[in-house]
Amino acid sequence: MLALGRYNDYDNRYDDCLAGPVSVRHALLALLSEGPKYGLRLQQEFEERTGEVWPLNVGQVYITLQRLERDGLVESDSQGASGPQKKRFTITQAGGAELEAWLRTPAGDIPPPRNELVIKVLISLRVPGADVHDIVQAHRRHVIELMQRYWHLKADAAEDDVSLALIADAELFRLEGIVRWLDAADTRLRLHPPPPDPASPAVAAAPAALRPKTGTRR
Repeated sequence: MLALGRYNDYDNRYDDCLAGPVSVRHALLALLSEGPKYGLRLQQEFEERTGEVWPLNVGQVYITLQRLERDGLVESDSQGASGPQKKRFTITQAGGAELEAWLRTPAGDIPPPRNELVIKVLISLRVPGADVHDIVQAHRRHVIELMQRYWHLKADAAEDDVSLALIADAELFRLEGIVRWLDAADTRLRLHPPPPDPASPAVAAAPAALRPKTGTRR
């Protein structure tokens, strides 16, 4: 499965690119740029400003804050506190510079992440008895249902909830791209159906009546 092998090579290079800072790190720096805050407040504001579409575990917040403090990007004013939840964090000058640099740095041309849907379609081409067109259409219906949820989310949101509207738009455009890829894949596979598996003997696929009979000829 040469295509799948090439796709996995792409994914391995993408994993190396993820070794750098992730978005939560810089989201916390952005929130702290407004003023000192406690970890629990940062977690609440993160979810509020992303329309609660991306839930953030408070434990992840404190782990990220500890790393930011270790790197000199934030500082806390309660070094003797019994726990991180009692610390109030402030962004440092280095943290402000890090945030500014990140905001202006292009995402970069990196390979796409591992896409389970693409892998399923590629693998289904090699599975005996699997109808790749039915599989494509099943996933298409699921994506359309997801799009409908975001349409309803936008319709029910307050008119001035810009953050939620931006998130919903981003997901709708992303899901629309998946639908377009599924449609293109279905068309391509109908124009160029996959060849039969060379590992399967032709006699195994032949009807029973056409298979050569074994036994002693009389």
